[in-house]
Amino acid sequence: MSILIDSETPVIVQGITGKMARFHTKDMLEYGTNVVGGVVPGKGGETVEGLPVFDTVEEAVAATGAEASLVFVPPPFAADSIMEAADAGIRYCVCITDGVPAQDMIRVKRYMYRYPKERRMVLTGPNCAGTISPGKALLGIMPGHIYDKGHVGIVGRSGTLGYEAASQLKDLGIGVSTSVGIGGDPINGSSFRDILERFEKDEDTHVVALIGEIGGPQEAEAAEYIRDHMTKPVVAYVAGLTAPRGRTMGHAGAIISAFGESASEKVEILSSVGVTVAEHPSEIGATIARTMEAA
Repeated sequence: MSILIDSETPVIVQGITGKMARFHTKDMLEYGTNVVGGVVPGKGGETVEGLPVFDTVEEAVAATGAEASLVFVPPPFAADSIMEAADAGIRYCVCITDGVPAQDMIRVKRYMYRYPKERRMVLTGPNCAGTISPGKALLGIMPGHIYDKGHVGIVGRSGTLGYEAASQLKDLGIGVSTSVGIGGDPINGSSFRDILERFEKDEDTHVVALIGEIGGPQEAEAAEYIRDHMTKPVVAYVAGLTAPRGRTMGHAGAIISAFGESASEKVEILSSVGVTVAEHPSEIGATIARTMEAA
């Protein structure tokens, strides 16, 4: 099974007429993703890559039965686009947009909680690479050719380190069940814990790779969940061991401000609950391979 998307999931692209959205829509179609349309206010009736464009998400859902959405909307308008998707009944939304104000994301999260849990849309991002279930569907900007189908679940804040993990695994003849980018911003739609819970229930996922980085409490919260609920082995890598305290490093969320937010403290917390931690990014694949052999 797939934890978020599969080959039959109907997908729309919000902002589909933009240059990068067009490029990645074509890439997703070539991968086999069931992209059924796009949404751009004021451009309803146009087509992109042979797909119909609608003025609203509600119209797109009514016409195509879309269940998932990829948001390629400029930062000032991304929050409204996410909330529009939630209102229209989209079940899973990936927001690629970088630079969405944290205040806007707080508003989005509060808005989504208007709906009961069974109706509430799942959101990953913003500022993420997307989600891929190899051989089934790609919803995002990931290079699909580096992902082989297999049994390792990947969840990470850093898109490029997620790619690195998948590439190393492919070189070792190991495949991926699903890879999820949750985004590096301080306020995002889904946490490590949210995705770990899905991997724990997924029969196709045998081992989980967690790619963390400095800043924020998410890795510590993940460690608590792993200790209390995970039965599957978890391998982690935490970026930023040499980052100075108090300085923003790359991602908007990557700033150390409290205990447990530095990379070394996160490594210590994760190790204390039985997570195998790779010391260098070049060792992620080999560490996962050893863990799979020992499992």
